[in-house]
Amino acid sequence: MASSRLPILIALAFSSLPFVLSHSNRVMWFQDFFPPNVCPINAKANTFYGIMFDAGSTGTRIHIYTFVQKSPENLPELEGEIFESVKPGLSAYADQPEKGAETVKKLLDMAIDAVPPHLWKKTPVVLKATAGLRLLSEEKAQALLSEVKEVFEESPFLVPEDSVGIMDGSHEGILAWITVNFLTGQLSGQNQQTVGTLDLGGASTQITFLPRFEETLKETPGDFLTSFEMFNSTYKLYTHSYLGFGLKAARLATLGALNMEVVDGQMFHSSCLPRQLEAEWHFGGVKYRYGGNKEGETGFKPCYLEVLKVVKGKLHQPDEIRGSSFYAFSYYYDRAADTNLIDYEQGGVLEVRDFERKAKEVCDNMERYNSASPFLCMDLTYITALLKEGFGFRDNTVLQVSKKNCQEQLTSWTLGATFYLLQSLGMTY
Repeated sequence: MASSRLPILIALAFSSLPFVLSHSNRVMWFQDFFPPNVCPINAKANTFYGIMFDAGSTGTRIHIYTFVQKSPENLPELEGEIFESVKPGLSAYADQPEKGAETVKKLLDMAIDAVPPHLWKKTPVVLKATAGLRLLSEEKAQALLSEVKEVFEESPFLVPEDSVGIMDGSHEGILAWITVNFLTGQLSGQNQQTVGTLDLGGASTQITFLPRFEETLKETPGDFLTSFEMFNSTYKLYTHSYLGFGLKAARLATLGALNMEVVDGQMFHSSCLPRQLEAEWHFGGVKYRYGGNKEGETGFKPCYLEVLKVVKGKLHQPDEIRGSSFYAFSYYYDRAADTNLIDYEQGGVLEVRDFERKAKEVCDNMERYNSASPFLCMDLTYITALLKEGFGFRDNTVLQVSKKNCQEQLTSWTLGATFYLLQSLGMTY
């Protein structure tokens, strides 16, 4: 069975979650994301709502946010969130777009119950799709989006012109940065001490932070920088999405399968896998047969040499990040929680060296982890190499590894997107 590289990478991509920022005017690049050409009814009340759909590759999720703004001098505060999801994702309904839109309608019915009726016409509803729809042909993707748009227009909510669309991975990183720094209070006040964000998806990985030093800006490639204005402040962010460096893409690259035309019966081997393992992995319409090195070496050292080839010298390394604070999400969280490095519910604070320590423990004792994912050793080793050799973090760099933050709100791009949307529509003071 044959497969080219691009469809596989697209199929792998998520975030998150998971735009090439090349606009001539980067100061207001968000205008392309949420065009400010729809003006809502003036909302005099200081409580307002926003509805954001995240249409991912594995499911569709609705976030219904409640904000309160106490005065024009203060940023809005997040008062609450209602979250629900359905599976499979919209892309599973490529040949049945009406049924796909029906899954969105069922979620939207929750918003009708959650938002007070007198605020329906003042509450915007938006859906942004990520990886799943990128896999489809443009015709099928647009058919799905058109059906969703009809559902929105039949609802009682405010429907911006660009309310339905496909989002590029780089925006996920930027919007997640807004989410984290908004919720941690770093976007208000004069002495802002913002934190960076690291997101590890299936096909891509994102890094986003606010540079403090002019030297960083001078040494950074132009397409890694973007500026935007929000609440009378201008933010010039370092942000980049590396396609092909997500966790699942890294598995294929480590196995030597990422650039291969896979034929039936072909077996891929790695020292990162249990020696006697023989298994199949179906993904993106391709069947991969993989296993351990029956005669060769296994364990952390040979595995690290394998994954090192995937990242060594291939990512930009800004010196400033070594002394910066970062939140890490998605597969960083998943693998840390899977191996008890952090609490499943609360997350935790780790040093980069903790991922390496756990990778050594798992890889050098793979027989003890038979019940876990056979890729656990490879995944942890890849995360270690990505952080150290890819991005250039020190062993003692501290990461806040989170699924939720201290306010128990999901750390995703959706809150940042909703936050900016409300401002662009004039919903805030």
